[in-house]
Amino acid sequence: MSLRAVEAFGGPREARQAIREGRWTGPTAGLCPGYAQANLVVLPRQFACDFLLFCQRNPNPCPLLEVTDAGSWEPRRLAPGADLRTDVPRYRIYRDGRLEGEPTDVLDLWRDDLVAFLFGCSFTFERALLEAGVPVRHLEEGKNVPMYVTNRACDPAGIFRGPLVVTMRPIPVELVPRAVQVTARFPGAHGAPVHVGDPAALGIRRLERPDFGDAVTVRDGEMPVFWACGVTAQAVALESKASLMLTHAPGHMFITDRKDADLSYD
Repeated sequence: MSLRAVEAFGGPREARQAIREGRWTGPTAGLCPGYAQANLVVLPRQFACDFLLFCQRNPNPCPLLEVTDAGSWEPRRLAPGADLRTDVPRYRIYRDGRLEGEPTDVLDLWRDDLVAFLFGCSFTFERALLEAGVPVRHLEEGKNVPMYVTNRACDPAGIFRGPLVVTMRPIPVELVPRAVQVTARFPGAHGAPVHVGDPAALGIRRLERPDFGDAVTVRDGEMPVFWACGVTAQAVALESKASLMLTHAPGHMFITDRKDADLSYD
């Protein structure tokens, strides 16, 4: 099914229904413009307090939007009636720091002790960038956003530690200040860039080889601009070695009922 076909369903509930029924399993960039998307991390209750502290210490990559009660799969604040076990196009299963699989639902893995964390996603501010005349290359090229593991360490909490992950969007040099201003208004969706310019300063050797997502074209007169990314939690999963961590697959986000503007301070 094409992106245009999914958009034809209407709003987030229709898109989540298409995802739940397996009619959309791809990345969610560009889906339901005007509505916020969210990263998902699910952990056993024994690790929840440490991860909550990790998010509080690292609000740039992990801007918390909601934490569910143990055992609950319904994000009542962001999308009442939704099901976090089925309403993400593709999940990732980590056990003891190893990636075990990428299913399209986690119904058979859900337990009464699992706590879900939802935090903002940079897909949320892309509509505002476009409205400000700033191009978004991965949307133009029909790709997933490129993501890179950096040499910057997050502030650890309990067992959770690891490197910052960033997304990259190539921006015409003259539009970089505008891109910074626009995205700074969205602290609930990672906010302003963490770095502009030389990828080597973040330990990124080759832009054409992202660690997650797809490479995009960087044209003459453009500068790579980097934003903190919620996939940081997955890099942390590899180092923390929690007995179980369920997440979204990179770029395959949870679509909420909240408007983009709800995550902005306009």
